[in-house]
Amino acid sequence: MIRRFLLHRSIWMFCALALVTTSASAQIPAGPVTSSASDTTQSSSATSNSPVAPSQSTSPYQGSVPGKLEPGVLPISLQDAINRGLKTNLGLLLSSQDVQSARGERWKQLSALLPNVTTSSYVAGSQVDLAEFGFSFKFPGVTIPTIVGPFGYFDSRAYVTQSILDLKALNKTRAASQDLKAAQYTAKDARDLVVLAVGYNYLLAIADISRIESVTAQVNTAQALYNQASDQVQAGTSPAIDGLRAQVELKTRQQELIQAKNNLAIQKLALARVIGLAPGQQFELTDKSPYEPFAEMKLERALQLAYDSRSDFKSASATVHSYEYSAKAAKAGYLPTISFSGDYGLAGEYDTLGTHGVFDVRGTLSIPIFQGGKVHGDVLEANAQLEQSRQRLENLRAQIDSDVRTAFFNLESSAEQVEVAKSNIDLAQQTLDQSRDRFVAGVADTVEVVQAQEQVANANDSYISALYSFNYAKISLARSLGLGEQSVREYFKGK
Repeated sequence: MIRRFLLHRSIWMFCALALVTTSASAQIPAGPVTSSASDTTQSSSATSNSPVAPSQSTSPYQGSVPGKLEPGVLPISLQDAINRGLKTNLGLLLSSQDVQSARGERWKQLSALLPNVTTSSYVAGSQVDLAEFGFSFKFPGVTIPTIVGPFGYFDSRAYVTQSILDLKALNKTRAASQDLKAAQYTAKDARDLVVLAVGYNYLLAIADISRIESVTAQVNTAQALYNQASDQVQAGTSPAIDGLRAQVELKTRQQELIQAKNNLAIQKLALARVIGLAPGQQFELTDKSPYEPFAEMKLERALQLAYDSRSDFKSASATVHSYEYSAKAAKAGYLPTISFSGDYGLAGEYDTLGTHGVFDVRGTLSIPIFQGGKVHGDVLEANAQLEQSRQRLENLRAQIDSDVRTAFFNLESSAEQVEVAKSNIDLAQQTLDQSRDRFVAGVADTVEVVQAQEQVANANDSYISALYSFNYAKISLARSLGLGEQSVREYFKGK
């Protein structure tokens, strides 16, 4: 009786353990869903062509994982901003995790080709009623019981399975390897996009600082004009309307200065989000807006360099190879597979604890005959995806050509605009000086001076815009060539 009680208790313990294990497995969440390399490629091309205002963008490249608040006011150069962005920018961090996800998927597919070894042990107790199975023994004078047991036994084995020939699993593994390459190229391309986003926001902030300096100078000029006009009105040498005109001009410039300071404060917030500064972190920009002529490069050389260097193009090419292997894997569904399985262990009676070696070895040839059109559907789907990936690759090839040519046009045009705007500032300033001299001499009124001040203000705004466009065109060209990180460090060496 005691032995029977222990046997039943062991059986209940094994059942309870199996139930707990099953429940725990059911609560494990599914893995994350990863984005395809082609989707990332499309978003990369869009970002390189038309930067979106930071306050309106939902792109991960306009966000970051903020660091800790640092004491004092941080000096931030363009190179510092790029370094911080490459560590904390959300778009780059997400791309790095996509690489890990693709690496995990590759291991999952590879597991179908590698040996799978498991072990299991169990102990059982049984009691069988032979009458349940139709066995009834009746002999004259002899009583044979139909109840067998209870009896106990155990079995402990190691199992191994190995695929010998499975072209479907082999091509799926190759496709996963190409997906991993595509994810790695996409992560590398993300670094160029981070440089583009940081450079875009940093140059905008520099332009805002330049506008504040320009408007401040205009406020000072307007203040001096107002003082002169007030003195002449009080002296009776000028009509009162000259003083009113000068006062309106002064208030207008003061209003522009308030707006320029507000724009800079907002732009610095956008830059802080891109480079991962802590909320509330105080910082100042140390680089000014430099102008250096761009070293001439042949268009044909630039296009060849772009096709050789653009990581998004390499990612799209790897995606095409992945779908080629996926199409082969789908067609391999028609082919037979060969596998091997075997196990070895110990088994025996639970009561006597007797043991004996047991094993099982099996080779299996599986030949698909009819699968209801499943393989045909897989082939059609794989071929469609392959053709789509090829079309996306060719579209990206044309887009790269357009990106490089556009960058060349913008660079050439903005360089000419900088030169024209610079000379226009000198002419406008000379006009203003002469107008003020004429006003002081009493041969002109404030209308002429106010108009000259407007010309100086417009000339300064044009120069700032042209200088920003020129510097951003250099960053855009570096991005279109696929050399954003190293080229930007070369173009802007702490000016």
